[in-house]
Amino acid sequence: MRQPVPRGLERRLAGAHVHSLTRRGKYLLFNCTPLDDRAGALIVHLGMSGRLWLVDAATPAEKHDHFDLEFGNGRIVRLRDPRRFGLVLWQSGDPLRHPLLAAIGPEPLTADFDGAILHRATRTRSAAIKPVIMDSHVVAGVGNIYANEALFRAGIDPRTPAQRISRTRCDALAKEIKQTLGEAIEAGGSSLRDYVGSDGMAGNFQSHFSVYGRGGESCMRCGTLIRELKQAQRATCYCPVCQKR
Repeated sequence: MRQPVPRGLERRLAGAHVHSLTRRGKYLLFNCTPLDDRAGALIVHLGMSGRLWLVDAATPAEKHDHFDLEFGNGRIVRLRDPRRFGLVLWQSGDPLRHPLLAAIGPEPLTADFDGAILHRATRTRSAAIKPVIMDSHVVAGVGNIYANEALFRAGIDPRTPAQRISRTRCDALAKEIKQTLGEAIEAGGSSLRDYVGSDGMAGNFQSHFSVYGRGGESCMRCGTLIRELKQAQRATCYCPVCQKR
């Protein structure tokens, strides 16, 4: 995978008790108490195509299965990652001290993120607002699809320099980021290729896209043709009328 599984991890986890599951950004945290009582966390990142499956211990591993976490009842949580961008790591003590997690910005669906925080984070950033809100150091977990959609809802041109976004517009953008992500979660995510949820079902938020993937089509709000460009090697779609600099 992206990094080797830490040596000796199987010995550290043998007999451990997983007492909770939490998340920070895109990292899943299996919070554990090992037999030696030195608490820590198994940190799992699914990369771009990874999935966790619950299988019986007798289920043979397939080509893209890289890691098994076997429980005392004979069930296995198995990581499948065809593209090998995933990670399995260990952090003793507080997992949030791990270098990959320590610099992550506020979670967007909590009170730790709002327009005031977004406004402060963008005052010295001359880059365009879309890649800025996709930067996990500014806010955690705003992917490309949802950045496109939130900016459309907030009426902000994705090319606008971040430091030029006023406090009022930052309030609107923070609100729309929360709303967009909340609706996407309710819809089970966006299934554009092979993504399915933990229940094996495809997401449905793609049927609610206002701009993403609609370059050259008419804006649902004003009828103007949606424009498409690349920002930081990612597709950006926007309405030149509804979204202002």
